[in-house]
Amino acid sequence: MKIIQTNKAYYPKVGGIETTITILSEGLVKKFNADVSVLVCNEKTTLKTKHKKINNVNVHYLATYGFIASLPISPSYFYSLSKLNGDILHIHEPFPLADLSIALISKIKKNFSHIVISWHSDIIRQKWVLSFYRKYIYNLLELTDKIIVSNPKLIDNSEFLPSYRNKCQVIPIGVNLDWTNKPFGEKKFNFNHRSNSISLLFVGRLVYYKGIEYLLEAMKLIPDATLTIIGSGKLKNKIIAQINELKLNGRAVVIPEIDEETLHSYYKSCDILILPSIEKSETYGIVQIEAMACGKPIICTELGTGTTFINQNNITGLVVPPRDSKALSDAINKLSNDKILRLELGSHAKIRALEEFKSDTMVERVYQLYRDLLKK
Repeated sequence: MKIIQTNKAYYPKVGGIETTITILSEGLVKKFNADVSVLVCNEKTTLKTKHKKINNVNVHYLATYGFIASLPISPSYFYSLSKLNGDILHIHEPFPLADLSIALISKIKKNFSHIVISWHSDIIRQKWVLSFYRKYIYNLLELTDKIIVSNPKLIDNSEFLPSYRNKCQVIPIGVNLDWTNKPFGEKKFNFNHRSNSISLLFVGRLVYYKGIEYLLEAMKLIPDATLTIIGSGKLKNKIIAQINELKLNGRAVVIPEIDEETLHSYYKSCDILILPSIEKSETYGIVQIEAMACGKPIICTELGTGTTFINQNNITGLVVPPRDSKALSDAINKLSNDKILRLELGSHAKIRALEEFKSDTMVERVYQLYRDLLKK
């Protein structure tokens, strides 16, 4: 089976979509001996096109002249996609260059037996582009054979997908969880962690939609808790300033990204993972899966996205409204004061993570979708 995956970026760029494409591409090669090529733009400005073979996946990084609203300016994309062919063209949306290419170059559709879309999200921040770009999205949705969504809420809350519900198939995004079986690594907290206090963990980029400021406000109402924030981003200095202002020094700390083994140790040693996001830009929340696989309960916010498809209220954790520090503190205190409930939710979380969200499961489900299409 010859498969072309395409998106604006690929490994080594770190991000939810990029990680998903990497896991899927390498898994299809390793598990099913598929012929997989990936067509992407370079993550940095460069005039050179690079071709690499990474774990038996052929990756084409196209020359990129800059970026407009995070969209790469890569004129050679249109020609490059038109020269490819195969059984499956798998487009990861949102990606305007792919939509425009298919609308403007009719031969692309003819070069492939079937077109599949993974719909990761509607366009959230750059809605201004929809005034002229919306028609190209609908054009692609009309032409495509199958639309993969990570959870049913993506369909219900999308501007575009309800009209194409019959084409949609739910395949949860999977991640590598093999590391959960390895021995517990040694980890030291960045403050004097008291044995009777609850250890809270946040992992993610320090950006506007993560809602970390509400978590810090909640910490004022949780006297017996410590918080480790792992990540970096534009809001780092602002978050550190808020910690100082709220006099949370010694109970809350920000540390930059760490290696995977150390991160895994943090997952295993914390009591609760918190995902206090406030905008629909948080479409899934893979960190929840990783903590759940370690038997940890989750507290997240209800955004109408995949966060609460992964973390089920009162089953694998608790769900609270966004931008509500009081509700967040109440949920943390509830789990802090009830160890039996905390362990029960964590146990259910582990079962759900390992049954539904492993990378092998995702790869197998996507490959079966391809096979079903090719039988038609």
